Amino acid sequence: MSSFTRRRSKSRRPLAAAGLVLGALLAAGLPGLAGSAGAEPAPEESGPVQTAGAAGTDWLTTDGNKITDQAGNQVWLTGVNWFGFNTSERFFHGLWSANIEDVTRAVAERGFNIVRVPISTQLLNEWKNGQAAVASGINTYVNPELEGRTTLGVFDYWLTLCEKYGLKVMLDVHSAEADNSGHVYPMWYKGEITSEIFYSTWEWVADRYKDNDTLVAFDIENEPHGKANETPRAKWDDSTDEDNWKHACETAGKRILAINPNMLILCEGIEVYPREGVSWTSTTPTDYYGMWWGGNLRGVKDYPVDLGAGQDQLVYSPHDYGPSVWQQPWFEGDWNRTTLERDVWDPNWLYIHKENTAPLLIGEWGGHLDGGDNEKWMTALRDMMTDYGVHHTFWCLNPNSGDTGGLLGYDWASWDEEKYGFVEPALWSQGGKFVGLDHEVKLGGSTSTTGISLNEYLGNPDPDPEPDPDPEPDPDPEPDPDPEPEPGDAALAVEYKNNDSSATDNAIRPSLRLRNTGDTPVDLSTVTLRYWFTRDGASSVSAWCDWAVVGCANLDLEVVHLPTAVNGADSYLEVSFTSGSLAPGAGTGDLQLRMSKSDWSAFDETDDYSHGTGTAYAETATVTAHVNGGLVWGTEPS
Repeated sequence: MSSFTRRRSKSRRPLAAAGLVLGALLAAGLPGLAGSAGAEPAPEESGPVQTAGAAGTDWLTTDGNKITDQAGNQVWLTGVNWFGFNTSERFFHGLWSANIEDVTRAVAERGFNIVRVPISTQLLNEWKNGQAAVASGINTYVNPELEGRTTLGVFDYWLTLCEKYGLKVMLDVHSAEADNSGHVYPMWYKGEITSEIFYSTWEWVADRYKDNDTLVAFDIENEPHGKANETPRAKWDDSTDEDNWKHACETAGKRILAINPNMLILCEGIEVYPREGVSWTSTTPTDYYGMWWGGNLRGVKDYPVDLGAGQDQLVYSPHDYGPSVWQQPWFEGDWNRTTLERDVWDPNWLYIHKENTAPLLIGEWGGHLDGGDNEKWMTALRDMMTDYGVHHTFWCLNPNSGDTGGLLGYDWASWDEEKYGFVEPALWSQGGKFVGLDHEVKLGGSTSTTGISLNEYLGNPDPDPEPDPDPEPDPDPEPDPDPEPEPGDAALAVEYKNNDSSATDNAIRPSLRLRNTGDTPVDLSTVTLRYWFTRDGASSVSAWCDWAVVGCANLDLEVVHLPTAVNGADSYLEVSFTSGSLAPGAGTGDLQLRMSKSDWSAFDETDDYSHGTGTAYAETATVTAHVNGGLVWGTEPS
């Protein structure tokens, strides 16, 4: 069983020898371990692959900083990494002891809606050239369905499992070579793996899976990096130099999109970027802004990635880690979420989201829950991502990640429940159910009790209903004498969670969801929500929408001051909708809101009427819903 150490920036920790435990298992003759190699791919592995479901229904695109389905409905990618195809073993780690379907089903049932799969260009090139070998080291006693399959066959079989359980997949070229330490090399080319092989293998993958909308995203290269005084090193500018990562991601992206224009293209950052007035010719380290490998996207402001006609398929994907991976300068002294957002995340990549340039997906984040600084960083990043609706894939599922650990135990069956409980609030959910990215298949499969499909989330549980074979016309339809709904005609429920870990800082951060619990549609333009609070002073209060499934542009926010204070409130935030309709059973999805005073002084939310401490959505009667001004949900303060 190989270990895999994530090292970042200055860290260069040694890796454990690859396959030591696995080799011992083979030597001991453990039943069911496949050992043959060099076989040609099975006939069913030679051509394009598509899943059993309807092709082309689940492709994703972007709109500003949002990722949407092809109908324009906003989605949230909240996933996990499962590595192994990038290593010398050339298959998912853990298959030496765990069943591939059991792990896949558990990932989906626990609410991860996409899996990022690290792989090497070397392995992709082997597949492209018909050199896929039978996977050596998989326990076929536990995985009889994988007996005799090549590494490509294992991957294709796993894609069918993902279709079955409503999971989507992102492929990440993690290194040039199939090597447990391959990710340490800074470039996407190395030795016999040339830039052209890098591009052509991506084209081959794009063509093979162009009709398979289970595989919806390509992360073009993991963590290009290198410092100013290192050779080689990745740079970001407007040149066509081979070491210009921005040019390489553009080139690969355009070649992929020429084959499949529906694929999401993820471009990561680099490690260093020149300070103002400095060129890439400088070899002085202090002339550059430093960041985690793949985490420096400052260059986007000066030289944004240009995918031409496919620009709406672009997603930027930084990585971020904590002090247990490396003690970066920003973890020295007194630091918190505010300093991280202001000094680290904003200038390096969060500005891309805040300026509505493109979506962000944090491709890797994770670590040990140490009860100290690393957990403090993990909490800050998790809360930021949920506050802004930033997409992410957690590092990682594997327990054998040296400096982060994983979600699974070393038996590859049990889960680290403490760590999973930490990640769970950052998974997309509604009404206690995890939301998948497949329109028709529930996240977790057809019998899932923990997940729903995207159509169910959108209020379209039957996307293709049977027409009425014998519709009866109304012989004498009466016009509606009262088209304006009365408050009592609507049945609504409000859910609330608190997005702010402090009740005494300078912001109030409620997240709300509205659901139609009745049997008739509700016109959202008639609905308002009221969050009741105290200003704690005379300063005026402003409100913002940080993220909303329905789109912040479709919300109007107004802070209303009461002429006479009531119990727990002298004001309320009124949320109204510019348009839209809620079908029976449908919901608005997240409305992530924020309020602050004009003088940025602190609130004391502890006695606010609508304030709660729950960080998971639950129905609340203290946030009220109104239709045409009439109360239909909750209890107003008295």
